Amino acid sequence: MNLIKNTTVTLCLAVVITVFLLTYSVEATSRNNYEAVVDNVIFMIPDGFSASYATTYRIYKESEDLIFDPMLVGMVKTNSANNWVTDSAAAATALATGYKTNNKMVSISPEGKPLETILEAAKIAGKATGLVATATVTHATPAAFAAHVTSRDSQTEVALQMIDKVDVILGGGKRNFLPKSVGGLQQERNLIEELELKGYTYIENREDLLKLDAATNKLLGLFAEGPMSPELDRNVKEEPSLANMTATAISTLSQNKDGFFLMVEGSQIDWAGHAQDAAWAMKDVEAFEKAVEVALDFARNDGRTLLVIVGDHDTGGMSVGGCDSYLSKAEILREVKATGKFMANKLSAKRRNAKEILKTYANIDLTKAQVKRIKKAKDDEVADVINNIISEHAFVGWTTKVHSGVDVPIYAFGPTSERFTGLIDNTDIPKRMAHAMGIHFKDVIGSH
Repeated sequence: MNLIKNTTVTLCLAVVITVFLLTYSVEATSRNNYEAVVDNVIFMIPDGFSASYATTYRIYKESEDLIFDPMLVGMVKTNSANNWVTDSAAAATALATGYKTNNKMVSISPEGKPLETILEAAKIAGKATGLVATATVTHATPAAFAAHVTSRDSQTEVALQMIDKVDVILGGGKRNFLPKSVGGLQQERNLIEELELKGYTYIENREDLLKLDAATNKLLGLFAEGPMSPELDRNVKEEPSLANMTATAISTLSQNKDGFFLMVEGSQIDWAGHAQDAAWAMKDVEAFEKAVEVALDFARNDGRTLLVIVGDHDTGGMSVGGCDSYLSKAEILREVKATGKFMANKLSAKRRNAKEILKTYANIDLTKAQVKRIKKAKDDEVADVINNIISEHAFVGWTTKVHSGVDVPIYAFGPTSERFTGLIDNTDIPKRMAHAMGIHFKDVIGSH
């Protein structure tokens, strides 16, 4: 009896030990996987972009695949701490810090504590850092990676906080770096001069960007007083494209032997969604795709770069097909050569040239009813009416002029890209990028 009992105990003990060893082996393997290190992370954010934008752009482009389609790995939840529908500040905070906050707050917890960002942690780890945007570089999304303010409107304060943190800054917003007497805002210091004294090369136009000295390792490029122009309206000789800025940022940052962290925002996809301007949205998605091509080429050749692409939220609730029809003719948006706002500004005082303007800039023959809609519109609604007419022609529907709370697609390429698969929260993304780089960042600045 004792022999049977002892044998049973021995067998049970063996099973427990075996299970323990197998579990330990799996956990150790998982830990080891998370210790895999990349040198660089390129984080690209098409602001306001969702699955509907991807599908509509595919129709617009008349192509079965977009450059980032093969990189699709999952979907991302976007809610903020205090709302199912996030704004860009709270969304960017989650993407930069790994923590939720309230709408309007920038990398500060709902309790008011500053949250360390992945860019700041990368800088501490010795990596070069960069921010690129087609909005002002102090706008909500780029701000969340390098600043901590209770309100996203505090853009001059954001500019102050970027000093010594970001090696490459490219985008709009020159006025936020200038003193009050020049820029007209509450800024007493000339931050452009301060950055130049710290060794930054300062540039203001596309030509200067393209002829930069290859040895430049700190760069400030401010290409507009406020936001840069929509891609449809951009002066291609004066303002660089998002792809131009991305290429320059990568070539500059990659000189650092310890690697780099770069965030690139296609800012105005979101603004087009707010305006329900389908052509503007598609043109800025096109500009973003060209920037992705630049980043992807670098990642493929480098082999030690992780590329992650995700929208911060959906804007506008775009639908593929609309107007009570099963049709979609998004490809006709390629004929549009200006934003609705640009066309509205071209109308004569009594808007008698509406038919001519829409034909010239959108290749649309207005009906008498559509001409009447434009003539009867209030001054601040003319661009909206033009955008609605163009969307109707393309059978693109819209549900809102603000954000929606739908999940958004995430794309990844390079070492550790498999860590972003499935349905994840937006707070998971910077934590997994940090693991990939082998760096750790604290939840609250000053904590241990």
